[in-house]
Amino acid sequence: MKSWFIGPLIQASKGGTIKAASGFNAAEDAQSLRKAMKGLGTDEDAIIRVLAYRNTAQRQEIRTAYKTTIGRDLIDDLKSELSGNFEQTIVAMMTPTVLYDVQELRRAMKGAGTDEGCLIEILASRTPEEIRRISQTYQQHYGRSLEEDICSDTSFMFQRVLVSLSAGGRDEGNFLDDALMKQDAQDLYKAGEQRWGTDEVKFLTILCSRNRNHLLHVFDEYKRMSQKDIEQSIKSETSGSFEDALLAIVKCMRNKSAYFAERLYKSMKGLGTDDNTLIRVMVSRAEIDMMDIREHFKRLYGKSLYSFIKGDTSGDYRKVLLVLCGGDD
Repeated sequence: MKSWFIGPLIQASKGGTIKAASGFNAAEDAQSLRKAMKGLGTDEDAIIRVLAYRNTAQRQEIRTAYKTTIGRDLIDDLKSELSGNFEQTIVAMMTPTVLYDVQELRRAMKGAGTDEGCLIEILASRTPEEIRRISQTYQQHYGRSLEEDICSDTSFMFQRVLVSLSAGGRDEGNFLDDALMKQDAQDLYKAGEQRWGTDEVKFLTILCSRNRNHLLHVFDEYKRMSQKDIEQSIKSETSGSFEDALLAIVKCMRNKSAYFAERLYKSMKGLGTDDNTLIRVMVSRAEIDMMDIREHFKRLYGKSLYSFIKGDTSGDYRKVLLVLCGGDD
């Protein structure tokens, strides 16, 4: 039996568009924000000038300084002064990363209807370590577990794949066991293409538990064996939100930035804009891989992300998203 270790199959990321501001002074920023909101009318440009050019850690310092020097809560003030998508974007930027994911998951399940796309996006794209922190924070924040809420809001195989992802139990190593890799590819083939009906649990087990390096090799082996790409098989063997979740896992394993480029494209194409998705992806990826997302967007859709945002949004909302986008390609 051959076993080997392979280094991470990750191309060097170009990183995010939002960096820590140099010469940063939280107290000065707090005063600028207060001035922008005091009295009649609000100076939205001043708010963008401060908050869109600071990273998440610096924004947290500004919030503390605001409370300390002004005796008011910055997020409360922003909420009372701003409105609509602009308000939603600014408040999202002011929320610590893990808490923002937690609040988005809750929003996706609260009230009538479920935002399945949001649940899939967060749970399929975050690292096991991030998922574990999200679960802990969710429990602290809402007094019940993320798993409980998933179970009360979803059903069947879709529920099972989300519960599986929310456990944060994926192998985080790079170890590749040749025999297991071939076995997994064969099991997937037998579970789908080769049988009448689909053994969904097999798909779930392999896609939710194995490490990235292992899965990339499984996908290659699967293609060799079945003459079909794993994504094609998932599409022909499964349906609905369960299908969407499995496809998202495969896409995130192959290329996370390309997955987010597709999420952004779909949020803006066609009639109406899915602002929740647009805001969430722009805010949550701005410091991580927005440069890579932009590159994939241009390559996949032939137009820059910047031009898409410009044509699809307006006003202060557009201004702040364009800063997060970080320029035109």
